[in-house]
Amino acid sequence: MKKILIVTYYWPPLGGGGVQRWLKFAKYLPEYGWNPIIFTPENPNFSIKDPTLASDVPDGVEVIRYPIWEPYAVFDAFTGKKSRLQGILTTEKNSGLFQKTALWIRGNIFIPDPKIAWIRPSVRFLTQYLKTNKIDCLVTTGPPHSMHLIGLKLKKQTGVKWIADFRDPWSRWDMLTHFNLTKLAKNAHNRLEKKVVEHTDLVLTVSPSWASDIRNDHNCEVDVITNGFDKQDFATTYSGNHNEFIINHSGLINDFRNPVGLWDAVTELCNENDAFKNSFKFRFSGMVSRAVLNYLHNSVLFRNKFEFLGYLPHDTIIEHYSRCAVNLLLLNESPSAKGHIPAKLFEYLASRKYILGLGPVDSDAAKIIDSAGAGKMCSSNDKKSIKNTLNDFFNHYKNSNFPNTEGLEKYTRKALTGQLATILDRL
Repeated sequence: MKKILIVTYYWPPLGGGGVQRWLKFAKYLPEYGWNPIIFTPENPNFSIKDPTLASDVPDGVEVIRYPIWEPYAVFDAFTGKKSRLQGILTTEKNSGLFQKTALWIRGNIFIPDPKIAWIRPSVRFLTQYLKTNKIDCLVTTGPPHSMHLIGLKLKKQTGVKWIADFRDPWSRWDMLTHFNLTKLAKNAHNRLEKKVVEHTDLVLTVSPSWASDIRNDHNCEVDVITNGFDKQDFATTYSGNHNEFIINHSGLINDFRNPVGLWDAVTELCNENDAFKNSFKFRFSGMVSRAVLNYLHNSVLFRNKFEFLGYLPHDTIIEHYSRCAVNLLLLNESPSAKGHIPAKLFEYLASRKYILGLGPVDSDAAKIIDSAGAGKMCSSNDKKSIKNTLNDFFNHYKNSNFPNTEGLEKYTRKALTGQLATILDRL
């Protein structure tokens, strides 16, 4: 059996969307003749944990955990916070001087990201590991894009076959605009990305639009394997409370992704339709910024019509996808959002409930929703379209009509791993 070494920051017991892609690939790769070996931090500074995901790690898979130092420990010492919620640091508009300075340092000093201190010791360890172990392919997956710099150095030193997997953009990442990058920092991000793309044997990403961006920026070939859903996660069928019209969202809602158009559309629907007003409910899990939670708490209409569950294990999240009327998908209104296909979209599809997307209507995610007949993508600020779409969903829901979602087999994690194995076999 051939061996593939996967360098990833995110691995169980960590939770969140960053874990899923290569965890699921590792789960099914042995069925295609590839034995995964995982290289991951021993002590990652990441607040989201989900030990239940470890059940997807195949028996006997070697997981190498190597110590990492991260500057967040210094930040926590200054602020007195021992637990930071991933993503919230970069979204608070009314932050103090210290936090604004921390954001500037994050974007302009720690390039490409705060995991850079892991590069040199990891390369030193893995260079020796590759000399004493036959590895047929190396994969680095980012973000954090420091993982790709590990791959770049290992490629130069050992010549190992190397795939750089971009789960998110690098130099085109929309959040970089909030770090107040200097021209020097922007050039550094571009230069490092160019080096990675030029030296890797294969660039892999998750959406057609992002693949097109990389091709245009670097004049290179890019393969696309989307994220997907695991059929085994949906083996149990759940039924919801049909007296409630639940609009469900799992994941991050921050100040930059605050669905103001949704709040306005629901408010108008409630003013016009008592049946909707009496049955609708918001349910959020994951991370929600204080500004959004405060808005909901202070609203006479919404304060008793939403529940915030915090972070949940993945199997519980799957259950909530099925115990609702509408699953909400939020994309940033930014150029890179056109290629953003959140992994949960495919799990939304598998739950066979309506999907209301808010974001670019010409995005890759919008095309998937439309082709599957699963719902609709509306512009985030198009109150009229959001209102009409929700009203349609509500009328269908009252009559027990659900979307007849089609063409999902190609998005199963096992089928997608088959695509990956084909790529690996041809390297």
